[in-house]
Amino acid sequence: MVQVNMQSHILGANELLARKNRSLFGGNKVLALNLMSSPGSGKTTILERTIETLGDKIKIGVIEGDLYTDQDAQRIEKKGVRVVQINTEGTCHLDAGMVGKAYDTLATDQLDLVFIENVGNLVCPAEFDLGEDFRVVVISITEGNDKVLKYPLIFREARVVLVNKIDLIDYTDFSMDRFLNDLQQVNPSAQVFKVSGRTGEGINNWSQFLLREVRDKQSNLA
Repeated sequence: MVQVNMQSHILGANELLARKNRSLFGGNKVLALNLMSSPGSGKTTILERTIETLGDKIKIGVIEGDLYTDQDAQRIEKKGVRVVQINTEGTCHLDAGMVGKAYDTLATDQLDLVFIENVGNLVCPAEFDLGEDFRVVVISITEGNDKVLKYPLIFREARVVLVNKIDLIDYTDFSMDRFLNDLQQVNPSAQVFKVSGRTGEGINNWSQFLLREVRDKQSNLA
């Protein structure tokens, strides 16, 4: 009897498409970020704040992933940037094929930075390379301290971790020291930004980091 590992087949096919996406991003000198988190962490609010901070400095596009509805895409579009909605209709992650098709509909020759806002989930998205330059994980203070060790893969694969809702820390039992210690065990090289999408705290530091990354990629590909 022959057994076929469908997961390996799916991931292998995805990897080929991810390489194609990565080549497209590089050819257009676009910095592409895979933004991941659990539902309700505040990804979209952070995106809104980031666009407000950087919108007059660089050209930004957004690929918005959700199970259903385009509510988040409508919010982003009001900020004056191009946005493409992907509804996965039950699938718990974006894949490279979805992202490639969405990217084709953006004005790619006019963009410097593309955010890929993944479906809210701390498990499935971590397994799928989308061709991004690097991954960003958002965790909110209100989610508690156990997420890094419960879901190590998504944090291990992240270059940046945004700790959101920092304005609420005094109203929770969240321990920043414990969080940073856990993250150090899982991914000691991850860069951490403490932010609040609601108040704007820390958004400028995060945005300036992004601006440097965009300029560095464009310079390296010149």
